[in-house]
Amino acid sequence: MTRTAIIAAMPGELAPLVKGWPHSTRNGIRFWAQRNPEEEWIAACAGVGQAAATRAFAAIEEGGPIDLIFSVGWAGALRAEIGAGAAYNLAGVIDLRTGERFRCEAGAGDEWLVTSTVVAGEAEKRRLASAYDAALVDMEAAAIARLAAMRGTPFYCIKGVSDEFRAKLPDFNPFIDEKGRFRSGRFALYALLRPWHWPALVRMGENSRKASQSMAESLVDFLSERGQNGKRNGYPNLKS
Repeated sequence: MTRTAIIAAMPGELAPLVKGWPHSTRNGIRFWAQRNPEEEWIAACAGVGQAAATRAFAAIEEGGPIDLIFSVGWAGALRAEIGAGAAYNLAGVIDLRTGERFRCEAGAGDEWLVTSTVVAGEAEKRRLASAYDAALVDMEAAAIARLAAMRGTPFYCIKGVSDEFRAKLPDFNPFIDEKGRFRSGRFALYALLRPWHWPALVRMGENSRKASQSMAESLVDFLSERGQNGKRNGYPNLKS
């Protein structure tokens, strides 16, 4: 049986893809699974950051070896021409902490992604854009890429753009705890008292929903083209 792992940080990133899939939670990690006699797809999210992504990877691996792995989720644009709501099949991932570069399997796109240790705001995006030849920034992909490389497992990275290069958003970092959980209740109260953030947050919410849909469609199409038979054997027909 071919096992495909799909790892994200937050459930909303996976929502259109795993709609209707059996769902479970174990040790704070959320799982969705779909299978047939020949193929199994397991999606998981454990929170924000490389440590959380590592936990999700290890939890999936407990069920057996992984044959193909995807890092998916929301990312910030590092260039003005990168439009919010779109999905990108990336060429590779750069770990900001170590400088390591992990190339995705042949057939991926031309753009690279930088994995940061923080949610990148406007100033940090400008810094990253000047220092790296990359299109997007996230917080998880490098950990998954490293684990895949250590095992010789084919790795792909599909990211959807939730915020544009010049988006003026509040600082999300104080609302992420040590386990990578986003404290949505605390953030909602913070945002409620600061109405000047509301327009940007509404746009980000709309962009994030579009990005999740775009990622799901890209992943389904990609697996179908590879002969994984996603649409016929369990993936929803997202374009109907």
